[in-house]
Amino acid sequence: MDMKLSDFNYYLPEELIAQDPLLQRDSSRMLILNKNTGHYEHKIFHDLPEYLRPGDCLVLNNTKVIPARLLGSRDGKEDNIELLLLKRRENDVWETLVRPGKKLKPGVRVSFGDGILKGEITDIVEDGNRLVKFEYDGIFEEVLDELGQMPLPPYIKHKLEDKNRYQTVYAKYNGSAAAPTAGLHFTQELLDKIEKNGIDIAYVTLHVGLGTFRPVKVENILEHSMHSEFYMIDKYNSQKIRKAKNEGRRVISVGTTSCRTLEAAYADNGEIRECSGWTDIFIYPGYQFNIVDALVTNFHLPESTLLMLVSALAGRENILRAYEEAVKEKYRFFSFGDAMFIT
Repeated sequence: MDMKLSDFNYYLPEELIAQDPLLQRDSSRMLILNKNTGHYEHKIFHDLPEYLRPGDCLVLNNTKVIPARLLGSRDGKEDNIELLLLKRRENDVWETLVRPGKKLKPGVRVSFGDGILKGEITDIVEDGNRLVKFEYDGIFEEVLDELGQMPLPPYIKHKLEDKNRYQTVYAKYNGSAAAPTAGLHFTQELLDKIEKNGIDIAYVTLHVGLGTFRPVKVENILEHSMHSEFYMIDKYNSQKIRKAKNEGRRVISVGTTSCRTLEAAYADNGEIRECSGWTDIFIYPGYQFNIVDALVTNFHLPESTLLMLVSALAGRENILRAYEEAVKEKYRFFSFGDAMFIT
């Protein structure tokens, strides 16, 4: 069946796009949406434990955002060059997004932080991305931590004062170019309370790519090509999730990234087990969920693949009505915005 991009549009006043994180992570508002009835209610994120049942399995994405935005200049020039690290191809070779592209052809050398880090453009690949081979002394991650900035989404114009606020409290494995933002609402205290209430907590890893923010450019959404992202689930956590599913307990995904990981792992293996790989799974209305029963998520951009994913879970009409209510009630939208629990 054909689905039009315009089917996933909604009106959003610009002033509702959150520019800064709240002082307290779990003080965001939370819209509870019943996916079967379309009924919704308004709560605060720290109320989440009230909506979880003993035996539920809450699945979080423990990827860590790297400070992937580098500002420098071409050797011998006083210009402004921007590199955004997308994925590591081999040890010191990264696929990057560059600006301005016309100045960065193969063979051009770029310097960052007074020469602490140097890079040479070695190739141009798909989408105009550049392969860059880096040179440095010491450990790359430490150099990057010193020189790099957090790669905030294009709709956030304010400067982020505290790098850690674009990082979940349980972030563990370096590799994301964007945060799994549904997880930003959790504090360690809230996670402890959830666990004490008899809820299982499991972790998966999906390194979020910037394709998350790439607009859908085709009117028939079935013609859209999804970006590919790396995921992994270890033995301990796969057993925990599989056991919950086999016993008929709810598997609740925190974020669309955890959701895509679980559904991709099932599609690849026929069950959740220890695995890793690349996924370009595209979830839109009509998709039958195999693992995910409920979803904690943020409010997503109009006409985005993430809005299509939540519409697949809760029904497009239910989602658009809930979003209309959120706009009316002046919820905060997108990465630093408020949350929704689809149950």
